Amino acid sequence: MGVNYADLHDPNAEYTMRELSSETMGVTNERGGGRDVEITDVQTTMVDGNFPWTLVRIYTDAGVVGTGEAYWGAGVPELIERMKPFVIGENPLDIDRLYEHLVQKMSGEGSVEGVTISAIAGIEVALHDLAGKILEVPAYQLLGGKYRDEMRVYCDCHTEEEADPEACAEEARRVVDELGYDALKFDLDVPSGLEKDRANRHLRPGEIRHKEEIVKQVTEEVKDEADVAFDCHWTFSGGSAKRMADAFEEYDVWWLEDPVPPENLEVQEEVTKSTTTPICVGENRYRVTEERRLIENQAVDIVAPDMPKVGGMRETRKIADVANQYYVPVAMHNVSSPIATMASAHVGASIPNSLAVEYHSYELGWWEDLVEEDVIEDGYIEIPEEPGLGLTLDMDAVEEHMVEGETLFDEA
Repeated sequence: MGVNYADLHDPNAEYTMRELSSETMGVTNERGGGRDVEITDVQTTMVDGNFPWTLVRIYTDAGVVGTGEAYWGAGVPELIERMKPFVIGENPLDIDRLYEHLVQKMSGEGSVEGVTISAIAGIEVALHDLAGKILEVPAYQLLGGKYRDEMRVYCDCHTEEEADPEACAEEARRVVDELGYDALKFDLDVPSGLEKDRANRHLRPGEIRHKEEIVKQVTEEVKDEADVAFDCHWTFSGGSAKRMADAFEEYDVWWLEDPVPPENLEVQEEVTKSTTTPICVGENRYRVTEERRLIENQAVDIVAPDMPKVGGMRETRKIADVANQYYVPVAMHNVSSPIATMASAHVGASIPNSLAVEYHSYELGWWEDLVEEDVIEDGYIEIPEEPGLGLTLDMDAVEEHMVEGETLFDEA
């Protein structure tokens, strides 16, 4: 018999001065209009995509079900199971209070950042889908309305020879011509064959020339047909990142992503301010508190929160609001299934400073099979007008692609 994570003993969660449950807060008034709804269950199912996606379902006594997605990672389903008692019996329309309630209850288990806040985000996304269905409005309406009818999507591109500049240029051409994208991203933390030591983060001159050649060939291949970003995955030293960014200034680089490790804000700020190459950072920071420091220190030209990782839809909206005060655009990092991808699109539609949402699964032939609706068409996501996220899970497809040993959650 497995561990019952919902019953784990945690004195901090059992007694907190900032208890935000409806009972403690005295939120007991009848609401009417079909809005007196209670959460009855929370379930998860992990799908074995190009990442192990954790899908979340919230069930209610009204028979309405909301579907969300947490950022992938070990321990996420267990954390969601742990939080289930904190939301059972609550009204799912109180999204903001329930979010803060879970953050407080899970404070002893690390809800400042990391996997705990990502698990909370999975519940929060499901709450938006559920609340939209109860109120019969699309999720973007819960975030304040929309600025655009469709969200631009940038395609994260790969090739079997991703260290070969010519192969990258050929793939860029194929993705533009055959798949219809006008926004792309390629990796630069790829071996050049000139490395001497993989641990010291230092780039030798020949390594920089190799990365410059990738940038040159890809950007010159597509020219104005597509914007192209380049990702470094927090790999290089501050000095190397500055020399590399300087070498890219003559090319049409949409942005250079995560050139240095995320922990040291001062180094990040120095790199960004040293170059005219746009620097994009944010997927490895959590909640508006951490993203705010990047923005306020002007350590980014473009901020890139990952919605189901950073804290959810409302938290991403809060980050965008801070960024907007500094005239910083938002490009949402995304490695999710169609569920969180669409949730990110709803957020992107609701904020003025949105650039695009990432799509990281173009090599996975069944990605869109998980839902009944079309999601991405010619490099854009049309924002649904149906209630909630506007997606319907294909339960047969979910079951077919579940992680081995996983259990399918109940039907809606």
